[in-house]
Amino acid sequence: MSVVALKNAVVGLMSSRNKGQDDKAPLLTNDNASGTSRGLYGSSNDLEDGRADRANANVSRGSSNSTLSGKTSPNNDDEDGESHNSWSLLNSVDPRVISDLIIGLSDGLTVPFALTAGLSSLGDSKLVITGGFAELISGTISMGLGGYLGARSESDYYHAEVKQEKRKFYDNMTVINHEIEDILLEINPNFSDETIVSFIKDLQRTPELMVDFIIRYGRGLDEPAENRELISAVTIGGGYLLGGFVPLIPYFFVREVGTGLIWSVVVMVITLFWFGYYKTQVSMSDTCTLQKKMSDGLQMIAVGGIAAGSAWFLVRALG
Repeated sequence: MSVVALKNAVVGLMSSRNKGQDDKAPLLTNDNASGTSRGLYGSSNDLEDGRADRANANVSRGSSNSTLSGKTSPNNDDEDGESHNSWSLLNSVDPRVISDLIIGLSDGLTVPFALTAGLSSLGDSKLVITGGFAELISGTISMGLGGYLGARSESDYYHAEVKQEKRKFYDNMTVINHEIEDILLEINPNFSDETIVSFIKDLQRTPELMVDFIIRYGRGLDEPAENRELISAVTIGGGYLLGGFVPLIPYFFVREVGTGLIWSVVVMVITLFWFGYYKTQVSMSDTCTLQKKMSDGLQMIAVGGIAAGSAWFLVRALG
């Protein structure tokens, strides 16, 4: 890989990430030494190598990304138009929100189902509903709180890493240069010294990108979204509440707890299968095969069935 190609690839990726964040201050803007560092290293407008190529590469890359996302490619629209229309709204949703929702629904569909199945062995429909609701409320609060604390820890860790790298930037530029060198060698151990030195010099023209480069490619961290803690708590807790209410529904419409258990199992088998099916569709998008979706749907049935069956037999044995 040439110096220009490497530079274009990294700058293009980082600029595309920052395109929608023009209203946010760069990582180093709030520091007093930021203006000094810009005066020392110059500005990105002084780059003499590959400016036209970079612009063309960014346009080409943007077109490729649009094609991969299924938004502008006519071929994808012709082959899978209905699929893209069905999932087009999900493309604009933060993947972390989708992940939190899947976590909440997964636990909500399995834990309360196992509990209600176990309580049903006692033969009291009222006990099943009361115990199920108690677990559902406590589980929703617990899952939401866990999501909030997890997102808060993630945000604190990210900002701590940014502060640490900014401190290194102003205290000792040599350390920053060595970190970038190590990252490049991890990407490709065959990079020549000339390639690494040229890349670092070009990156120094925009000091903000140096810290951002280390955080993203050295630490593997992305800046958490605004209000990430609250969104995570609501998404995980809401998913758990929604999923956990499903196995309780049949018990409201039957007199015999045994009949309620049978209908609950039927409802949950259908629900678990389609949840596993669509969960895989959302996670893997167009790369997912029908066999994989069917397999994950059956896997969810197996997980829920084992949990519910174990709870039923255990409570039955203890009773």
